[in-house]
Amino acid sequence: MAMIEGPRGPKPQKILNPSRIMLYGVLIVVAVYYLMPLYVMVVTSLKGMPEIRLGNIFSPPVEITFDAWDKAWNSACTGLQCEGLKVGFWNSMIILVPSTIVSIAIASVNGYVLSFWRFRGSEVFFTMLIFGSFIPYQVMLYPLTIILRTLGSYGTLHGVIIVHTIFGMPILTLLIRNYFASLPRELFSAARVDGAGFWQIFFQIMLPMAVPIITVAVILQITGIWNDFLFGVVFAGMRNWPMTVQLNNIVNATQGVKEYNVNMAATILTGLVPLSIYFISGKYFVRGIAAGAVKG
Repeated sequence: MAMIEGPRGPKPQKILNPSRIMLYGVLIVVAVYYLMPLYVMVVTSLKGMPEIRLGNIFSPPVEITFDAWDKAWNSACTGLQCEGLKVGFWNSMIILVPSTIVSIAIASVNGYVLSFWRFRGSEVFFTMLIFGSFIPYQVMLYPLTIILRTLGSYGTLHGVIIVHTIFGMPILTLLIRNYFASLPRELFSAARVDGAGFWQIFFQIMLPMAVPIITVAVILQITGIWNDFLFGVVFAGMRNWPMTVQLNNIVNATQGVKEYNVNMAATILTGLVPLSIYFISGKYFVRGIAAGAVKG
């Protein structure tokens, strides 16, 4: 008579054991902590000023109104001009797109060269590049002002584009170089044996494999350039101020009535681009960071 064996494998865990309850409890508390300011901004932006003066910032709006959003976008005063944030939005877009494309393109080639096409002094160059990526921006403001003024680019959008492109390249080169260094060198050697040249190997082999780290670079550049205040206020000029500088002028206005609903709407409008990027491509950011952190 055959003996009936008991079930094999690990014992099933309870759905609600103490450790899992503690983990989810901590996650919920942290999520509420970080989402509460966003909730306050949204509900405040949808209220009128009479309702805001009642003093309960956590209560939902009794009557939803988008007047604050309309004013923040079209007619809020950002200094001497009362044209809203729409002007700063387009200035930020004009700065963002070429700065991101050019800096990533140059950093990709730099990382490719430093990984596979070693030259005399390449390690010294790479060390200087790393050192340059950690120099505080404030130290470079005056020399950059002199250089841009000499070039005739001070107070212009293309001057800010040049600055963002230059300052983005060192850290992006470091990221992309480390990613390329993790790839099997046999791929490069095999392509060389087959007669492929510099650009052919780069465009047909290396660049398609670098999509994860390129995604990381795009996210870093978009968020860094869009959220920048320092370079915009110093180098852009009054008519070319990006959205962050205009937001600062709206929120810190010292004349007239403090319109908290307009301030909150302007803050949300300014943060929509980086928030959207993270929501859309957050998982690719994590994958790219993980892939670049593994040394092959």
